[in-house]
Amino acid sequence: LQEVTASSRHYVDRLFDLDPQKVLQGVIDMKNAVIGNNKQKANLIVLGAVPRLLYLLQQETSSTELRTECAVVLGSLAMGTENNVKSLLDCHIIPALLQGLLSPDLKFIEACLRCLRTIFISPVTPEDLLYTDATVISHLMALLSRSRYTQEYICQIFSHCCKGPDHQTILFNHGAVQNIAHLLVSTSYKVRMQALKCFSVLAFENPQVSMTLVNVSVDGELLPQIFVKMLQRDKPIEMQLTSAKCLTSMCRAGAIRTDDPCIVLKTLPCLVRMCSKDRLLEERVEGAETLAYLIETDVELQRTASITEHLIAALADYFKYPSSVSAIADIKRLDHDLKHAHELRQAAFKLYASLGANDEDIRKKIIETENMMDRIVNGLAESSIKVRLAAVRCLHSLSRSVQQLRTSFQDHAVWKPLMKVLQNAPNEILVVASSTLCNLLLEFSPSKEPILESGAIELLCSLTQSENLALRVNGIWALMNMAFQAEQKIKSDILRGLSTEQLFQLLSDSDVNVLMKTLGLLRNLLSTRPHIDHIMSTHGKQIMQAVTLILEGEHNIEVKEQTLCILANIADGTTAKELIMTNDDILQKIKYYMSHSNAKLQLAAMFCISNLIWNEEEGSQERQDKLRDMGIVDILHKLSQSSDPNLCDK
Repeated sequence: LQEVTASSRHYVDRLFDLDPQKVLQGVIDMKNAVIGNNKQKANLIVLGAVPRLLYLLQQETSSTELRTECAVVLGSLAMGTENNVKSLLDCHIIPALLQGLLSPDLKFIEACLRCLRTIFISPVTPEDLLYTDATVISHLMALLSRSRYTQEYICQIFSHCCKGPDHQTILFNHGAVQNIAHLLVSTSYKVRMQALKCFSVLAFENPQVSMTLVNVSVDGELLPQIFVKMLQRDKPIEMQLTSAKCLTSMCRAGAIRTDDPCIVLKTLPCLVRMCSKDRLLEERVEGAETLAYLIETDVELQRTASITEHLIAALADYFKYPSSVSAIADIKRLDHDLKHAHELRQAAFKLYASLGANDEDIRKKIIETENMMDRIVNGLAESSIKVRLAAVRCLHSLSRSVQQLRTSFQDHAVWKPLMKVLQNAPNEILVVASSTLCNLLLEFSPSKEPILESGAIELLCSLTQSENLALRVNGIWALMNMAFQAEQKIKSDILRGLSTEQLFQLLSDSDVNVLMKTLGLLRNLLSTRPHIDHIMSTHGKQIMQAVTLILEGEHNIEVKEQTLCILANIADGTTAKELIMTNDDILQKIKYYMSHSNAKLQLAAMFCISNLIWNEEEGSQERQDKLRDMGIVDILHKLSQSSDPNLCDK
C-alpha cells in the first residue's frame, strides 16, 4: 500500500498549496488521473483527499472554477466502488453538495447535481438523506427550469429516492407532477427518459398520483396519450417498458379502465413483446413482472394475454437459457445472465400465477406446458426466497382448479415439497403456501390423505396461534376443509391438536374471518350422528359454552346464523340433543331468534326446533311437550302467516 500510495501522495499534497492557481491545477490533474481508474480513486480516498476537496468546495474564498472542479473530482470518486461511496458519505458529502446548490453559478450547480445523482443511485446511500431538510425538495423543483442537465439529474435523483408512499406524497405535494410533466416533450432524450422514470415510480401503487396524471396535459395532449406514443415499437426499449409501467400503474389504480384501448391494444401487447427470447434478460424480467401486475385481477386481460404471441409457450423459455445466442455479444453478458437466471424463473412463475388466476382453460394450458409441474416442484426448493415465493404463488393459482387437483397435482405429489416449504418459512411464503394447502385439503382432492399422514394437523394447529392474521385464517380454514366429511379419527385428532383453550381463543378472535372459519370447522366436526354424539360426549360442555358466548355477543348476522346451524347439527345427534333440551338458556335463545327481524336467523332457529321434534325418534313426545310449554307452537302459528314463502313452508 505504501508504495502504491506514495506515487499518489503528490496529488493530495498539491491541494494544500498556498497558491490558489496551483491548487486549481492540482485538482484538474487529479481529475484526469482518476477517470476510469478505480485503483487511483481508492488511493486518493485512503490518503485523505475527500475532506480537503470538500473543504475547498465549501470555502467562500475558493473561485467558482475551483469549487466546480472539486465537485467533478468527487463525482468521479463516487463512480468507483460502493466502498468509495461509503467513504464519501462518512465525510458528510451530501449536506456539502446540497449547500452548493444555493450558489448562483449554473456550471457549479450542475457539477453538484451530477455528483449527487451518482451518490444517490448507489445502493449504499440511504434515500432518506434527500428528505431530511424540507427546503431541499422545493429548491430542487425550482432548479428544474435552469438547464437540461439540471432536469436530467434532478429527475434521476427523484426516481431513485422515491421509495414507498411517504416519499411519493412528499414529492407529489411539492408539485412534482406539474413540474416534471412538460419534460416528457423535451428535445433531450435523456431528460424525457428520466422524467418518464419519475412518473413510473410516483404512480406505482399510488391512486392519488395516478388519478392526477390522467387529467394532466402537455401542449394540449393528455399524459396517457403521450405515454402511448412512447410505447411504440420504434422507441428505445427502456422507453417502451417505462411508459408501459406508467400506464399499468394508472390502470391498477382505477385511473384507466381495464378495457381501454390504450391498455388492451397498446400496453398489454408491448409487455408481451418484452417476454420474447430475443430481448435482454432484464427486459424479459421487467416485462413479465409488469404484465403479471397489470393482469393480476382482471380475467379479460388474462384471457387476452394468454392468446397474445404464444405467451404461455414463450414463458417456458424463461427456464431454459438465460439469453439467446444473438444476445450474447460478449462473455461478460453470458456471465451476468447466468448469475441472474433465477430472476427469469421468478418472473415467469409470477406471470403464470396471474395468467391462471381465474380461467380454467388457461390453467390447463399452463399445466400442459412442457415439464411445468416439475419446474414448480424445483422452484419450491430453490435457494432464492423470491423464486420460492413466486413458485408457491404459481402453485396456489393452479390449485384453484378442481380438475388439476385431481390429476397433475396428484401425479406429481406436489403436496410433498409444499409441506417442506411450510416448515420454518418466512411469513410471506407461509401465507401463500398455507392458502395452497387449503385447496389441496378440499374433499375431492386425492392429496388429502397423504397430507394428513405427514403431520399436517399439528402444523395447521400451530398456524392458528400465529400473530399474523392471514396465517391464522389459513390455518383454521385448512382445518375446516380437512374436517369436511372426514372420518371420526381425523375429527378427534383435530380437536386434540387444537385444544379447547385454543378453540375459545379463535372464537373470541377480533377478526370476523377467523371467527367464521372456526365456526365452519365446528360445523364440519359436528356432522353425521355418531360423530356428533361422540364429540359432544367429550367436548359438549365447552362447545355449548362457546355457542352461548357467541349468541350473546355483538356479532353480525352471518356469524349468528352459522352458530345456530351448529346448534341444529347438535340437535340432530341422538344423545347430543339432551345437551340442548336440558339447557333452558339455550332454548330461550332459540325461541328469541325464531322471532328475530332477520329471516335467515329465523330459519336457522327453526332448523334447531325441527331436529328436536322428529316423531320417530326416542323421547320426541317429552321434547315436544317441553317446547309447547315454552310457547314455541304459538310462534310457529304466527310464522305460518309470514309473507316470506321460505319461513311459511318451514
